[in-house]
Amino acid sequence: MTDFSAVLPYALISLLGVFLSSVSQVMLKKAAMRKYSSVVQEYLKIFAYGIFFGTTFLGILAYKGMPVSLGPVLETTAYFYITVFGIVIFKEKFNSKKILALCMIVMGIVVYALG
Repeated sequence: MTDFSAVLPYALISLLGVFLSSVSQVMLKKAAMRKYSSVVQEYLKIFAYGIFFGTTFLGILAYKGMPVSLGPVLETTAYFYITVFGIVIFKEKFNSKKILALCMIVMGIVVYALG
């Protein structure tokens, strides 16, 4: 059994990486929806790619101190971030299919965590 207090900082690093990855995906989607007047402006979205690249290092750091089996469980939080960003930023509709899908994800996480 793994000591929870030893794993917690690494789990938080993993969650931060997943959150930042979701933010960079939203930034890239917003950038793809715009028309740019110059090539220089278009490549300013490199910042979003930089965030995305940086999350790889957060993942590597997180896996140094937490069990590999915990990673996929924490990475599923991205579905919640993306859903919230979709509703708030892109004004997507939250319907019964999305609720059902999120419930299935939560059930999968619970089953995986208990197994």
